[in-house]
Amino acid sequence: MANKLISEIPLPKSIANVFSARNISTAKDALSLTEFELMELLDVELTEVRSALSQISEVVAPPYQTALSLMEQRFQNEHLGGHFPIGLKGLDAALCGGIPFGVLTELVGPAGIGKTQFCLKLSLLASLPTNYGGLDGRVIYIDVESKFSSRRLLEIGLRSFPEIFQMKEMAQEMAGRILVLRPTSLAEFTQSLEQIKVSLLQNQVKMLVIDSMAALVSGEHEQGARRQQTLSWHISFIKSLAEFSRIPVVVTNQVRSRNHDDASRYSFQVQSRDGAIETPMQYDSHLVAALGIQWAHAVTTRLVLEAKSGERFIKVAKSPISPPLAFPFHITSSGISLLSDDGKEVMGPEINAIHC
Repeated sequence: MANKLISEIPLPKSIANVFSARNISTAKDALSLTEFELMELLDVELTEVRSALSQISEVVAPPYQTALSLMEQRFQNEHLGGHFPIGLKGLDAALCGGIPFGVLTELVGPAGIGKTQFCLKLSLLASLPTNYGGLDGRVIYIDVESKFSSRRLLEIGLRSFPEIFQMKEMAQEMAGRILVLRPTSLAEFTQSLEQIKVSLLQNQVKMLVIDSMAALVSGEHEQGARRQQTLSWHISFIKSLAEFSRIPVVVTNQVRSRNHDDASRYSFQVQSRDGAIETPMQYDSHLVAALGIQWAHAVTTRLVLEAKSGERFIKVAKSPISPPLAFPFHITSSGISLLSDDGKEVMGPEINAIHC
């Protein structure tokens, strides 16, 4: 709002013309000067300067909010958004209803563990009518690695909801609600974000899936701080999409080899009983989530998919409302299924370790 043009603020025409003649074009330009500096520069009376500054401040400064109004607003947003059930009873219960609306949910795990299978099932569910537990809307699916399979999507639909997908017209309608975008570079993805924002408003989009963000970034030549700076813009934009549209936004992430200083990078790691953060190097996992600490703090919910001792697990590694739980799962013709709805609590840094 600081860059709002003076010409867009309803000032009296006489004083607005003076601002324009003195090349004071934005609210920031005006508010960066003292009243007396403006009097001298504009050659007007103090009362006119104070009146103009008051009007500019009223337009660009956010209004005061009480703690009560913020609490009421949060309750209203949660009521309008809430959570989207994903059909995995134990995991839905652990997440207090499913994937949360209005924030980022991350799926992280090694290649082939089931992240895309998870995303296909979620996309399908969101496209279904509300009487089948769906969101009755469109899904934007950003398929970075060309892993999206319409054949697999229809197979999941036929196995999970035969009463819908056995009818050709209904199957085509449900599949037609999933809009697939395949950017070939981070630059192309950046250009499409504004278009995605418009689509969220015009196409009744009820879910955004990005599979995977790490693949977009890994193709770039920038390293270290410059890459993090580039990523920070995308993090902010994607978070703003989730917040203003109040839809579930699901992003997959890859894994990388652990560095020697990865032991205590995440402030949401579970501490040991004596209060010290245990080192994950005690465990046999040598993998951590890609994209770094900035991304890790941007996501509200992190689900880790891993394979250990011949079994696959979904772990709730980060959540503001759920305890750290692990659920065994397998992949069937109908998508991901839990082997047990009773999650096992995982203590210490093991919740963030990724086994493969």
